[in-house]
Amino acid sequence: MKRVLIIGGYGNFGKFIARRLAQEKDLQLIIAGRSYNQAFAFAQTLVATSKPEALALDIHAGLTDALNQIRPDIVIHTSGPFQKQAYTVAQACLNCRVHYIDLADAREFVAEFHQLHHAAQAAGVWLISGASSVPCLTAALADHYRPRFSRLDALDYGISTAQKTTRGLATTAAILSYAGQSFMTRFQGQSQTFYGWQGLRRRYYHGLGWRWLGYCNIPDLSLFPKRYPDLKTLRFYAGMELSWLHLGLWGLSWLVRLKLIGQLERWAPILLKLSLLFDKLGTANSAFHLELTGLNQHGNKQKICFELLALDGDGPYIPCMPAILLAQKLARGALSGSGAQACVGLIDRDEYLGALKSLKIHWVENISE
Repeated sequence: MKRVLIIGGYGNFGKFIARRLAQEKDLQLIIAGRSYNQAFAFAQTLVATSKPEALALDIHAGLTDALNQIRPDIVIHTSGPFQKQAYTVAQACLNCRVHYIDLADAREFVAEFHQLHHAAQAAGVWLISGASSVPCLTAALADHYRPRFSRLDALDYGISTAQKTTRGLATTAAILSYAGQSFMTRFQGQSQTFYGWQGLRRRYYHGLGWRWLGYCNIPDLSLFPKRYPDLKTLRFYAGMELSWLHLGLWGLSWLVRLKLIGQLERWAPILLKLSLLFDKLGTANSAFHLELTGLNQHGNKQKICFELLALDGDGPYIPCMPAILLAQKLARGALSGSGAQACVGLIDRDEYLGALKSLKIHWVENISE
């Protein structure tokens, strides 16, 4: 029996992960967060093969001692935002020789995580950061399609979230932290400055209609130029379902960029409450797309477009799936080796998408020359 500690276990992502892993017969879950009452209440709702435990846990105080007492085999860290976090939880897991997985999407946090690699190897544990849609799903897709190109020139991709998706304060704060802030990415062969939630564009998703998108800063922008050295252009977009909410955030991003206001992150509680007021006007349908362009094996221009639709509120399972799959692998001893790295190359496309088949999630691919 392997013990899996889920930090933030009663939060939005933690709940999805816990409900899925609770069905594993060889796992016992420990639901943890700052509130014991909330952890206990959620643990009681789980349909689990082994009775889950509940725990009050503060990641900023005495974490190593707490892990020594709890004695988990695997820790899943879902408690963001990660933009301003240090590697406190990963280091505590390293000290206790416990496997670690997080759902971070903060660029520097994930891109620099490899600095713990040698220590993790010496301890014989896996420390894995970014077990989420980016960079795990995006890398799995790029790896899958890369052999069809003799030269991969550009990756252009994005996520449009449903208005009725489950979202908490941490997720909102992470999104707002990008707005109007500058970051570097490759464009037409050069490193150029982009600004979060700008680069306004619309995209048509079949079955959903037109959605607005804007630039977003993610770990891929640091990781992929090394993984795919031919890339000349790398752009990622994110967007909201309701046009006026997306355009409103676009407008606020300009105020941040022009330094007329400070970071929007501090306004997260207010802006989250405001956005929730419009839920009745939206749907629970999300979308993702990835376009790869370059030359095929015959030297001719080629574009491959992968598009995924998540219906009826199943979208949040997509970023949760890598943590679920990795926990299953670690529990079975199916992940050989050890070390610290971003979550790329550990889960392939078919494995990832196969785990989504029981949900209301559909995808198509198109190849054009």
